[in-house]
Amino acid sequence: MQKSAPIDLATHPLTNWTGPHGLPDFTAFDDAAFAPAFEVAIAAHEAEIEQITNNPDAPDIENTLAAMELAGEALSRVSAIFWCRAGAHTNEAIQALEREISPRMARHISSVLMNAALFERIDRLYQARDTLDLDAETDRVLEKVWKRFVRGGAQLDADDKARLAVINEELAGLGATFGQNVLADESGWSLFLEESDLAGLSEALKSAMAEAAEARGEKGRYAATLSRSIVEPFLASSERRDLREKVFNAFAKRGENGGDTDNADIIASTLKLRAEKARLLGYETYAALKLDDTMAKTPEAVQELLQPVWRKAREKAAEDEKELARLAAEDGQNHAIAPWDWRYYAEKRRAERFAFDESALKPYLALENVIAASFDVANRLFGLTFEEQKNVPAWHEDVRTFIVRNADGSQRGLFLADYFNRPSKRSGAWMSGLQSGYRLGAGKTPIIYNVMNFAKPPKGTPALLSVDEARTLFHEFGHALHGLLSDVTWPSISGTSVSRDFVELPSQLYEHWFTVPEVLQKFALHHETGQPMPQELLEKMRAARTFDAGFATVEFTASALMDMAFHSQAEAPEAPLDFEAETLKQMEMPDAIVMRHRTPHFLHVFAGDGYSAGYYSYMWSEVLDADAFRAFEEAGDPFDPETAKKLLRHIYAAGGSADPEELYKAFRGRMPTPEAMMEKKGLA
Repeated sequence: MQKSAPIDLATHPLTNWTGPHGLPDFTAFDDAAFAPAFEVAIAAHEAEIEQITNNPDAPDIENTLAAMELAGEALSRVSAIFWCRAGAHTNEAIQALEREISPRMARHISSVLMNAALFERIDRLYQARDTLDLDAETDRVLEKVWKRFVRGGAQLDADDKARLAVINEELAGLGATFGQNVLADESGWSLFLEESDLAGLSEALKSAMAEAAEARGEKGRYAATLSRSIVEPFLASSERRDLREKVFNAFAKRGENGGDTDNADIIASTLKLRAEKARLLGYETYAALKLDDTMAKTPEAVQELLQPVWRKAREKAAEDEKELARLAAEDGQNHAIAPWDWRYYAEKRRAERFAFDESALKPYLALENVIAASFDVANRLFGLTFEEQKNVPAWHEDVRTFIVRNADGSQRGLFLADYFNRPSKRSGAWMSGLQSGYRLGAGKTPIIYNVMNFAKPPKGTPALLSVDEARTLFHEFGHALHGLLSDVTWPSISGTSVSRDFVELPSQLYEHWFTVPEVLQKFALHHETGQPMPQELLEKMRAARTFDAGFATVEFTASALMDMAFHSQAEAPEAPLDFEAETLKQMEMPDAIVMRHRTPHFLHVFAGDGYSAGYYSYMWSEVLDADAFRAFEEAGDPFDPETAKKLLRHIYAAGGSADPEELYKAFRGRMPTPEAMMEKKGLA
């Protein structure tokens, strides 16, 4: 990074947050402020680590563990704002710095975790932990911190430490570039259409496409973009097979178009470096390394979960494909069902079986009502209320800010929501935080945000969601509640800082409340008339809940199996996309279905390390969430107060304060079996 004039972290707007309600003042800095702030904040954290390391007093919880947990606040603040911008509202300047700062931060983290004197202090505490009279939470944090140092290379010799630091740095740079390449392919592609090209499309989709075209300088036309909120309804409804094929292929080929944005070489390098990292740390494969600190523990346990689901899903999809072929033949089409045909004929089949198509639900799923429903559920379960604060500056004008209050009126934290798609935002939906909530030291209240990619409607008209989009909103809000409700002492175990295959439980569980009849009756109101969704339509929607389960489960499970296949190799494949094709062939992947996330745009796995060898975790958590919601069903009330109290204490508020298996058993009394999940998916 470039050198700049000295700055004062105590007064700098990126580290001294003076905006409304304790937020950063987003009007007080520009993109150029990030680089020098990172430079000074990293140096400040290094100085804090040096002070802890050089402390002449014997290590204790206060002067070592707590001091480490509280160190680096300025760096955390700069990082939180920057990574929010990098994902939700980026530009060339932010992307250039992202490519630079990602490896720089990896190098900094490596220097901390490989600091021999610092690890010696942690190790002395860890080895003596049974004599320290620690409370359960502190004991857990000490163990997790010790293991983090070990997996960070603390016990390696000097040469291996140096090599691991280089690997971490290179992986960080590769991940940043991978994500930027996918965003470039997504934002750089549009198919502009005329009114005559729109046969079969709903008025809501036409409006979204008109808005997308106008935003791209083509007012009066319609744009099919690579936002999932446009791609999926277009594929489900467009009568133009040639256009469906164009849109589908563009969507499936993100990151695989040759030129500067092609990700093939990045994937190969990433897999090679990950395999080498695993060997350095004493693991046979990268999957073994990543799974060592999860509920699953081993790649074999993951396969035991995925393979039965894969077989069932493939069988169900094969049966469904025959029905789609029948409908195509009745349409006068004699071709095999292709990937760009599946959603189209599946919608025809839904109409045939349930006498409605999914677009009939959209008028009852206005974004504002779905938001209100998600807040109302949180109020009934946990006593929370959400007060919107108008005209609060954030990273984009679309961002909305809410004060979150407990049942007694005290402030719990802040929730920010960024709902609409734009070219400067990466695809998908996610939760993160500008600040975690914890009690250590002076403590902090959580500032949590959700990011979505719903199609933005024309000004003055409501955004209408699909059922899948409404569930996505509930899903991400479930993550947000995990952050907002966190009630722990230590920062490193706050909120979603749990094992990867437990983190999706609060989010996937929260989805269940979207389809609770009394929630739909109250909030599924027609956006024009205000009338509730007719009972007949409600019943049809619930009856169709597992419709097309074979397709959806094949899509997802193929991605999870591919992730595990890549990372279960002792030697990384030289040609990953050839490996992908060969693995899918061995899996007997249906020709008519494509992985939900093909390797060249598999952001979960290659745009950083978050879900690498971990995409299975959605399904692992699904076993938990299906069983967890049964607790409310068994109580006879989806808002049963006693069950909700246990859910809050042991799941949403507990963070990583205990082993996830212990937390789940404390809530439910036992661990679940996969049967409830199979039933939920309609595969039992």
